[in-house]
Amino acid sequence: MKELSKTYSPKEIESKWYPIWEEKKYFAGKLEEGKENYSIVIPPPNVTGILHMGHVLNNSIQDTLVRYQRMTGKNTLWLPGCDHAGIATQNKVERKLKEEGLTKEDLGREEFLKRTWEWKEEHGGIITTQLRKLGASLDWDRERFTMDEGLSHAVRKIFVDLYKDGLIYQGEYMVNWCPSCGTALADDEVDHEESHGHLWHLKYPVKDSEEFIIIATSRPETMLADVAVAVHPEDDRYKHLIGKMLVLPLVGREIPVIADEYVDREFGTGALKITPAHDPNDFALGQKYHLPIYNMMTAEGKVSDEYPKYAGLDRFEARKVMVKELEESGVLVKIEELNHNVGQCYRCSTVVEPRVSKQWFVKTKPLAEKAIEVVRNGQVKIMPKRMEKIYYSWMENIRDWCISRQLWWGHRIPAWYGPDEHLFVAMDEAEAKEQAKLHYGKEVELRQEEDVLDTWFSSALWPFSTMGWPEKTKELELYYPTSTLVTGADIIFFWVARMIMFGLYEMKDIPFHNVFFHGIVRDDLGRKMSKSLGNSPNPLDLIDQYGADAIRFSMIYNTSQGQDVRFSEKLLEMGRNFANKIWNASRFVMMNLEDFDINTFDVKEVKYELVDEWIISRLQETAKAVETRLANFQLDDAAKAVYEFLRGDFCDWYVEIAKIRLYNLEDVQSKRTAQYVLWSMLESGLRLLHPFMPYISEEIWQSIKKEDAGETIVLAEYPKFEEEKYHQDLEEDFAYIQDVVSSLRNIRAEMGISPAKEAKVVVRSEDDRELQVLEKNRAFLQQLAKISELSYGKEIEKPAESAFRVAKNSVVYMILADLIDKEAEVKKIQDQIAKVQKDLDKVNAKLANEKFVSKAPADILEREKRIQKEYQDKMEKLVENLKNFMI
Repeated sequence: MKELSKTYSPKEIESKWYPIWEEKKYFAGKLEEGKENYSIVIPPPNVTGILHMGHVLNNSIQDTLVRYQRMTGKNTLWLPGCDHAGIATQNKVERKLKEEGLTKEDLGREEFLKRTWEWKEEHGGIITTQLRKLGASLDWDRERFTMDEGLSHAVRKIFVDLYKDGLIYQGEYMVNWCPSCGTALADDEVDHEESHGHLWHLKYPVKDSEEFIIIATSRPETMLADVAVAVHPEDDRYKHLIGKMLVLPLVGREIPVIADEYVDREFGTGALKITPAHDPNDFALGQKYHLPIYNMMTAEGKVSDEYPKYAGLDRFEARKVMVKELEESGVLVKIEELNHNVGQCYRCSTVVEPRVSKQWFVKTKPLAEKAIEVVRNGQVKIMPKRMEKIYYSWMENIRDWCISRQLWWGHRIPAWYGPDEHLFVAMDEAEAKEQAKLHYGKEVELRQEEDVLDTWFSSALWPFSTMGWPEKTKELELYYPTSTLVTGADIIFFWVARMIMFGLYEMKDIPFHNVFFHGIVRDDLGRKMSKSLGNSPNPLDLIDQYGADAIRFSMIYNTSQGQDVRFSEKLLEMGRNFANKIWNASRFVMMNLEDFDINTFDVKEVKYELVDEWIISRLQETAKAVETRLANFQLDDAAKAVYEFLRGDFCDWYVEIAKIRLYNLEDVQSKRTAQYVLWSMLESGLRLLHPFMPYISEEIWQSIKKEDAGETIVLAEYPKFEEEKYHQDLEEDFAYIQDVVSSLRNIRAEMGISPAKEAKVVVRSEDDRELQVLEKNRAFLQQLAKISELSYGKEIEKPAESAFRVAKNSVVYMILADLIDKEAEVKKIQDQIAKVQKDLDKVNAKLANEKFVSKAPADILEREKRIQKEYQDKMEKLVENLKNFMI
């Protein structure tokens, strides 16, 4: 056996193993028939991206699932890749150009795209290097990019197919517009944030009359484009004004008063200004009554040249100028405070403007119907289940998807215009020209559509385009539909729903069988992580400090299904401590196997004792628990099962108990059995651990494996449940012994009694089974718990000067005479009680202070209550200990 270094060095191990794994192609998805297959496509990170804690959680979950399935003998494919991230990437390149004093228009489209590709080659893909550091077992030979030629071909193919089927159309509609990014956005690309604003009440005078109508608006600058005022037809306040003309303040344009039942008489003044170019509801009313459309705002969010007085002013600056004028002219009646939801661009947080423009749309209702059905009938299983309700709600109320973006970086829409603007949609320009020749009867010049497709359009093809569609490939045959999708709940509409729709449309099959939504990683105060808050640590710094294994394990261990993760570095200490514990226990085992050769050892030599059969049974239960919990995507519970087996059962109990036999030179068979079980449980435990902590498990396994075990733990068999080795009764008996031993250890710790001192112990129990276990294991228990005399029975009185603890149905007494100085111990406990009482009085006074309780933040209040409970529990134990000396 190879020797392990004295200290565990994650950096050294991690830098050593990943290049070996990758070079040996252990992660390659094999194209073999006759084996079960398991596949996941990575949610493609933006090519501009760098690793953040959300990526760490997401990819740790995926890697755990993939490594586990690989070890169960399945052909696995975890397919990597990056997204071209249209808006984000273009913004980065434009910022770089700005530093050179240039704009994209200065370069022109072709030169700008050339620069963007250069930027992508130089800076893009950083995250893929970072994923290697995390230990992600991705098949890097199959890495994809959403603008690779193969994927671009797939994008053009589905666009053409959808267009031919009447599911893509072009039209002038109201869309969400980001003035900063200069592009349309889909509905789900708009974040709605609560904002503090105002409601301005304005007088619109009736033409040739002293009367006026008061309207209320949160966007007074848009009044420049008002074309009417609408009232309810049954509203007695305004009935007599229906059909009359109003004079629009500041502009002087005459606009009609119209009646429509859409107007809510109870909201505001009951009179609604109609601005079709700047509000989706107004746009609908404008269409209904054939009202004109005046656009007062440019694509950059400035007042247009149609209104010279305010032309060029930013929309919010124009608002200030106009409100001042309205106030001075007596048009402004009053200003109300208003809290309302304001739409913001999901990329740059700029306030979004409704804008009428010519865009491309996908008709989603026909696609959504089938996508709803596959979730309802269980073909696609969504976890946690509560996410289904959110999915149904959105899909049942789905609106057509605006897929065109006014950008240069992205998949250019495969549509060409003829001289008379006739449209030709084709796979390429040559095909479009053939269509044009047939249409016009001669060859003509065509102009390609300038817009590109929404980034999420190409992402919706990801599960099948990455495997070679529209070609019929072996990858698609073996690995599609994929087994599982692991992603954040925040992109259920952006991505998950659309993949289901497009998969069913083109492949006539679902894109994945399972969708597992994990929570968002937040800071320890529950806030979303962001650079501006300074609460988003760099995962690479954490990997350097704690090791990738510690971070992976800690994140999974603390992630309950579908719940957000409250992250602090303290979480990582648990993972690091666990890794150190495994390392040190492994070194101890290996040092005690120097005279033991697993390759020549005959298993017939073993003679199992209770503790051997117990740990072997615990291994079976753990293997079963991991299998069940991973199948149900309870990854935290699976990690806990492995932790409890290795940290608790193996390190804390079996290794400690085995020491007694290892140092017993008289019973060679018992020693050899202990050595065999130590090796066997460590080797099996490392295989249990590998999907969660791949690096440390590989390093130690390589040092202890049998000669014929294979070359890597990556491809080793995952431990299986073996029913004949599982003994529930035996585990229950041993659990009772553990409770008795723990009770005695606690008494020793609380009383300051040395673990080396032997003690007299008395056990009282009414449970026959417990008494039988004590009888059967008397010698073992005395040795394990340093008991000089052990007596037990049903009718035993409490011994004088003893401390007790409860273990299952037993009361365990340790006789304290000869073990401690009674007077000194009483004095020590009394001093401790006085100190704890003082601390408890302080916190009680704080929580009794109404002023403090009413003003303290919730987390501070919770902390104080927690401290109070800790002091109360401590006091209870100290008083109980004192009673033991008073008898």
